[in-house]
Amino acid sequence: MRALNLCLKRTFTSFNILFAVVGALFIALALTSQALTNAHGGQDIEGRTTGLILLYFLGSVTMVIAILGVYGAQKENRVALIVFLVCMVLGSLMMLKIGVPSVIARPKLKGLMEETFHRLLPLDEATKDVQTVVETLQTRFSCCGLFGYQDWRQQIPDSCFCGAEVEEDQCQLVDTKLVFRKTCFPVVLHYITMISDIMLGVVFTLAVLALLGMVLSSLMIHQLRVAPIRPTMVLTVPPAFIPQPPKYQQLYNPPEY
Repeated sequence: MRALNLCLKRTFTSFNILFAVVGALFIALALTSQALTNAHGGQDIEGRTTGLILLYFLGSVTMVIAILGVYGAQKENRVALIVFLVCMVLGSLMMLKIGVPSVIARPKLKGLMEETFHRLLPLDEATKDVQTVVETLQTRFSCCGLFGYQDWRQQIPDSCFCGAEVEEDQCQLVDTKLVFRKTCFPVVLHYITMISDIMLGVVFTLAVLALLGMVLSSLMIHQLRVAPIRPTMVLTVPPAFIPQPPKYQQLYNPPEY
């Protein structure tokens, strides 16, 4: 049986436990997001289902790979460690392929969002789902329209009107009615930018973890390849503790009568 360095084995096991925790966090995040969406009416926002499936997939794959790594380390199984190493190489390449273009495209995010949101205008002719989402934003963040109240043309909804508790400097007069001065696009841009930055952080964190996993698993595979075979221990009892026959026996001749 081959032997691995105990410190390296414990470090690798701890790394995989951390890796499994990251996978569990992905699954918990997907469950929380799904529960919150269902609690707010389960509106079918474009990309939501794809994002949830991606989180579930990443969480499940991460936990399976972590379990494989722990098994390979504890059983000193070279095949399991090689499979783990291949997964780490593919994972790191995938994360870098996603992360690097995303960082390059990050400054263009605002322009892309503006172009996408302008396609939804005018809001009074948008789909019911889009109108519901925008009105929810207007109610929650005290804003009106994506780029201004003009987005609704002559059909400004009640969610744009200022209440009695709203300060006057936050409102503007439109056709004898006070509507919110603030627009909703900056709010949406802020949250999407924040989510984008979080996702970039997650991607590069996974890339670093994958690189660390590559290093640790490579060291263990190398150790299994060059480590000497542990000899079989045979316990023997020293001769001094084994009962020996007497060196001589006393002869006794009975007397003759």
